[in-house]
Amino acid sequence: MKEVKAIVLTGFGINCEEEVAAAFRLAGANAEIVHLNDVFAGVKNIHDYDIAAFPGGFSFGDDIASGKVLANKIKYKKLKNGTTLLDELLLFISEKKYIIGICNGFQVLTRLGLLPNISGNCVQEVTLAHNDSGQFIDNWITVTVSNNISPFLTGMNEVDLPIRHGEGKLLIANEHIREEIISRKLNCLTYVDNPNGAELDCAGLIDVTGQVLGMMPHPEAFLTAYNHPDWNRRKSTDGEGGGLAFFRNIVEHIAQKEVV
Repeated sequence: MKEVKAIVLTGFGINCEEEVAAAFRLAGANAEIVHLNDVFAGVKNIHDYDIAAFPGGFSFGDDIASGKVLANKIKYKKLKNGTTLLDELLLFISEKKYIIGICNGFQVLTRLGLLPNISGNCVQEVTLAHNDSGQFIDNWITVTVSNNISPFLTGMNEVDLPIRHGEGKLLIANEHIREEIISRKLNCLTYVDNPNGAELDCAGLIDVTGQVLGMMPHPEAFLTAYNHPDWNRRKSTDGEGGGLAFFRNIVEHIAQKEVV
């Protein structure tokens, strides 16, 4: 069986890379933390991996808007081969590989136009704006899983996860995009009790291929039952946290695909 390899991108204020790498390793993948400068310089190549992860944090201090500066760097900075990292990510997707963006990573993917990418042209169709409260939220919430075309979400129905964001309110560009998101079931994670005012109660989106997942909650922060604030009152047979399922699902999917 082929080893599943994940590249966990970091740098410029990203600060959840260790937890995301730990999640992939617990799920059975070989995870490597790579500074984005090494990708830009050609030292590391994303095509050597099966999964690319954009962790949470505060890239470039969330100046201008969360994820905007990093998204522009990915979109416009030329690599040694003359392409951009966005070009390479699109090729990565065409190779039937997978991308996950968490919190700030989700913000980056939306500003790149990779989510939901209904047009197929990487035009930005949604954004993540300041929470209705005007405050940073650090809390645990419950989300329901409402999509089954993405292998990230196989067998999932509902999960508790922590959120840590000031700009998590999903806004949709227009009614056409909204209708497409609904009809194609791209609104894959929905808040049970919306904490930030997001349209469609959206906590996460997938793209039209099901290969790109973006989500505001932090699954990498719930890898063991003991991470949950109510751990001592919850019954668990294996001690595994609900967030690990996102990582285990995609790793097992890729491993099984390789066998076939």
